Amino acid sequence: MDTEKFLNEAKESIKGADKGKAEELAKKAVAEGMDPLEVINKGFRLGITEVGDLFGKGELFLPELILSAEAMKGATDILTSALPDSATKRGKVVIGTAQGDIHDIGKSMVVSFLQANGFDVYDLGRDVETQKFIDKAKEIDADIIGMSALLTTTMSVQKTLIQELKKAGLREKVKVMVGGAPATQRWADRIGADAYGVDAADAAKKAMELLGEG
Repeated sequence: MDTEKFLNEAKESIKGADKGKAEELAKKAVAEGMDPLEVINKGFRLGITEVGDLFGKGELFLPELILSAEAMKGATDILTSALPDSATKRGKVVIGTAQGDIHDIGKSMVVSFLQANGFDVYDLGRDVETQKFIDKAKEIDADIIGMSALLTTTMSVQKTLIQELKKAGLREKVKVMVGGAPATQRWADRIGADAYGVDAADAAKKAMELLGEG
């Protein structure tokens, strides 16, 4: 097999938002005994990174970004399931949408980008109680908690999370990232969050920076 050609096909399947093709290539990689992490990092991940860059420049729109993220998730699910339990991961991230908020498209895209960049991601879904974030972080020994808020009325829950982490004695151990339409860097600074993600690609980049890999 021409590895370079294969990895380029993997990248292009994500840029083309072709979930069927991406999953087909992922299955082929597993069947051929290729290194799943290499296929993710040197193939699919490059595609989702380029998609994120295009979205940031306004050259690609949200529906296309969502389709590419779904293709990425399909491929990475197949490849990560083939990884041995001892495979090195960048870190563990607990993520979800703030209690009272049922919007999760942006959060789901962040999940895909984090997975594409080698993170173990535990997605709690939407409308998640603050204590569930903390309980899950304790359970899995998380490095980062990410909370999305799409409504101005739920932004305060991000602040509450940080306060509750302090009470639980976990604030020094667990980094906190915030995001969502009404969130800003100023808001993140105000509540004491460790990072703010403008979009999915930026969130993945900030997560790597928090763990000293940016």
